[in-house]
Parts: sequence; C-alpha cells; structure tokens
Amino acid sequence: MLEVRRRLRAAGLSARVLLQVHDELLLEVPEAELGRTQDAVREAMEQIGDLGVPLRVDVHDGANWTEAH
Repeated sequence: MLEVRRRLRAAGLSARVLLQVHDELLLEVPEAELGRTQDAVREAMEQIGDLGVPLRVDVHDGANWTEAH
C-alpha cells in the first residue's frame, strides 16, 4: 500500500487509497486519471519484490465496490 501511494504521488496523480481488504485495495480516482492510475497501481503491486514467482494484479473499476467486481 505504501508503494502504491508513493508511486501515485510521484506520477502526480490525485487518486487516494481509501481501504485495504485482505489482498484488495479500494481507491478513489478522478475519471480523467483512471488509466494512468490503473497502470501505476498494477506496476507498483507487481514489482514490489522478487518472490521467485510472478505476481499478477487484476484491476477493475466502477462507481462502487459492487460494480468494480
């Protein structure tokens, strides 16, 4: 989560991490920044460390939690 926040700030994005539920993050993202934010989050999560197996991240969007699933 901390790396996601750091990368969002470094990219000049105004998205905010609102909640972490187990292995999921919920972010509030301006619609105009959606694609760039998705890329930054995916990159931060998949490149956080070398675990010997690739980490894959699914990114979904929606107006609420239900729509995003």
